[in-house]
Amino acid sequence: MLLLCVIDMPYGYYQFVRLAAAVVFVVLGVRAMGKNHQGMMILWFGLALLFQPLYKITLGRELWNILDVIVAVLLIWDGSRKGR
Repeated sequence: MLLLCVIDMPYGYYQFVRLAAAVVFVVLGVRAMGKNHQGMMILWFGLALLFQPLYKITLGRELWNILDVIVAVLLIWDGSRKGR
């Protein structure tokens, strides 16, 4: 979903991604807290705050696109190491 944000999509899609991402990041933060992974917990909760849909943080389209790609890569990396 985050990688689709780099192409021109309807505004409603970006709003949905912000909500979905915030929920996922809170869940990942809670899981990290349960495993005593403080660094990852801070990262996930920080991303939840950044992506939360209630107060829009204006970073500009280019910066959001870069951030979306970085976060997508981070999620892929984190998901791939869970199987180990």
